[in-house]
Amino acid sequence: MAVELLQTRYTARSMVELLPTRVCIVGSINMDLVVRVHRLPAPGETISGESYQTHPGGKGANQAVAAARMGAATSLVGCIGDDPHGIKLKSVLEGEQLDLSHLIVRKGAKTGLGLITVADGGENMIVVSPGANATLKVEDVQAAREAIESADVLLLQLEVPGAAVLEAARIARAAGVAVMLNAAPARVLLPELLKLIDVLIVNRVEAATLLGMEPATDSGRMTLRLPTLGVPTILLTLGAQGSILSHRGRPRRVPTAQVEAVDAVAAGDAFCGALAASWKSVHEAAKIKNLQEFKLVEQAVLIASAAGALAATKHGAIPSLPTREQVMPLAATLKIGT
Repeated sequence: MAVELLQTRYTARSMVELLPTRVCIVGSINMDLVVRVHRLPAPGETISGESYQTHPGGKGANQAVAAARMGAATSLVGCIGDDPHGIKLKSVLEGEQLDLSHLIVRKGAKTGLGLITVADGGENMIVVSPGANATLKVEDVQAAREAIESADVLLLQLEVPGAAVLEAARIARAAGVAVMLNAAPARVLLPELLKLIDVLIVNRVEAATLLGMEPATDSGRMTLRLPTLGVPTILLTLGAQGSILSHRGRPRRVPTAQVEAVDAVAAGDAFCGALAASWKSVHEAAKIKNLQEFKLVEQAVLIASAAGALAATKHGAIPSLPTREQVMPLAATLKIGT
């Protein structure tokens, strides 16, 4: 089936309209407890912060909402507890355009918790207590088979058990669904999982872990090594410095919009969700070897970059995630470098 390419009304540069996408996300759902400080503490240091706030979050939930707000038909597979945090999270997620048919409420379990410290300028430190997220089983993923197989893109992270992540990837690959992994938090991946991935998204620490390198290693050196993992498309995210795209071994510098960042907590999740919502066109073009493939990849990544930048301009995780109407005009002003 040929990919239909329709011109948009954005005039800053030539863009093509992306195909409507169905995204399935298997991942974590947390309540975030956030404290703002003037600067992050050093090891062993105690500093005073402002009063804490609670925000719905977790990489799975954040990325699901990000994809849905970008217009993708999105389903979420994950676990919460039946405690007050879980009840609140369920209510918040029900207010978004999400299919929650496979949202599991574990009786007697505590909902996952994120302890987040945010400094002036948006830099943050995060500790996650998995709670109910750790109870996601292979059987739960198998019960969501229809949601995975009917999607165009499966988006995964590493805040739920590895066996569940691997099973979801297996189901998606067998059905011809594009598999996208945000390899966070940092850990070494099973070779079998790497072979199932179409798109890998990592930050500097996560890339260093996968490559056996120091996090302080020059990003250019990391970029040269990342294709050895065997994944067709890899994105190395660099915060305010944008990201580096390696698609089929071809590295390109990806800019980010210049914004006044106040909280970077969900910027990476906005990036991932927007990328997933934009990826069907790329996947279809790759299958039929359409010459537009590289252009579509670059456009999808610029959309993701704009979404990440906008998320950093607001406090909280889910509350900061932008809509398609906010993202697309900004994405149209960006251009891939060499």
